[in-house]
Amino acid sequence: MSEPDNQLIAEFNACRSEEAFAALVRQHVNLVFATALRQVGDAGAAEEITQNVFVALAQAAGKLGSHPTIAGWLHQTALNKSREWLRSELRRRKREQVAVNLDLARAEGDSVWSSLVPLLDEALLELREPDRLAVILHFMEGQTFHEVGSALGIGEDTARKRVNRCLGQLTHFFRRRGFAAPALVAGAPLFTLSSHAAPAGLAASATSAGLMAHSTSSTLTLIKGALKIMAWTKAKTAVVIGAGVLLAAVTTTVIVKESNLFKVNKSSGIDAYISDSDMQVFLVAPPIIAIQTTHFPKYQGITARFYGSKMAGRDQTLQELIAIAYHFHIPRIIFPPNMPTNHYDFLCTVANNPHEKFQAEIANTLGYTAQVETKAVDCQLLKVADAGVGKLKAGDSSQPVPLDHRIAFDYPNHPISALANALEIRFRMPVIDQTGLAGKYNMVVDWHWQGAWNGKDRETNLNSLKKVILDRFGLELISTNMPIEMLVVERVKS
Repeated sequence: MSEPDNQLIAEFNACRSEEAFAALVRQHVNLVFATALRQVGDAGAAEEITQNVFVALAQAAGKLGSHPTIAGWLHQTALNKSREWLRSELRRRKREQVAVNLDLARAEGDSVWSSLVPLLDEALLELREPDRLAVILHFMEGQTFHEVGSALGIGEDTARKRVNRCLGQLTHFFRRRGFAAPALVAGAPLFTLSSHAAPAGLAASATSAGLMAHSTSSTLTLIKGALKIMAWTKAKTAVVIGAGVLLAAVTTTVIVKESNLFKVNKSSGIDAYISDSDMQVFLVAPPIIAIQTTHFPKYQGITARFYGSKMAGRDQTLQELIAIAYHFHIPRIIFPPNMPTNHYDFLCTVANNPHEKFQAEIANTLGYTAQVETKAVDCQLLKVADAGVGKLKAGDSSQPVPLDHRIAFDYPNHPISALANALEIRFRMPVIDQTGLAGKYNMVVDWHWQGAWNGKDRETNLNSLKKVILDRFGLELISTNMPIEMLVVERVKS
């Protein structure tokens, strides 16, 4: 058995032991990487997220010494970091686009299991914490029931019964959402399909990032150092550093009268519901809809939460607020010039038509509204090339595609829309699927972004990506300008 997590954390906290921290990373790096990959579908981003998670571990180590295992904490943190990435990079990637097309899913077989993978983490979060830990340790970290029992302070038999009970609860979760899922059993392909080994070298880089974080006293220096370790781009660095000059004044807030009336003011404001590290307290907030200039500038933790009709966020730009309120992907939004640069916190816990009310609050408080219009814009058409017929292979989730550190797009057994959405992020403009292809395909691209996101390097990278898509899948990207539906934002007339 590996050395218990709490012993390694105690050693790390006591003498900043690099060996102890490296052991923690080695024990859990596959769990964190696979969790991030399931969420974002991009191996390069998953590596970046994995390093962020272990930076967070180094920062929080002093509070985790009493935990016999940190697997649950790492799983939750990986989900949080992944959601941050998705909010900034994949605004239009809704859950149903990465979950399943029920019309195409069969009642049994591996295709069903593959369709459930994107929802596995959401299902795990519905389990009680001790149950979730048992499932993670057994299925995702490969521990025996004896090892699970030792980690959780229970007997081997109890650990086995706990895991088996959880399988039934997970089955019920999927069926409640309309999936024709067979009963989950210990040998079900779901956990095999959801597991991915971390790329070679990732444990070492994550260890370096975490150790750098632990030894740095200045928050700004920590951010810069971590960004260097993680090879983040100049553009992202500029955004993080620029966030340090944001104002912290409170703006006027508006309360929606529903079943209750809650007065938001400086002493009893929305901070009470969004200041906790995991931002879970907002779930118990009364009906509120409010926006304020951020009280959390340069926030590096969780920045937004969504649960049913409830939404909360901190340190969000106005552009991000609009994207959330209108359910639009930022490359498909036309913003007016000279948008405010302030960042904002928000809370929306009203039950009826929350997005419409959030839109109205943005108009009332910040003075911006939006509407869908057909506009002629620059975009990319995704088509089947003349010589490309037959290059795309139908999805076969029974043969998982091996991953390595170069893979930027990993969509085995996915519709073409998944690839189109990912390309839209890279091109920063709409990508229109004109392939006419239905069904699901294996779309794995062993190409990774090189150099900067801006300037000459960016153009070179995009041309390289076009060539990879053509060579691998027989699909071509054609630059054009055409009328499509866009969200047009405008200043409210005074």
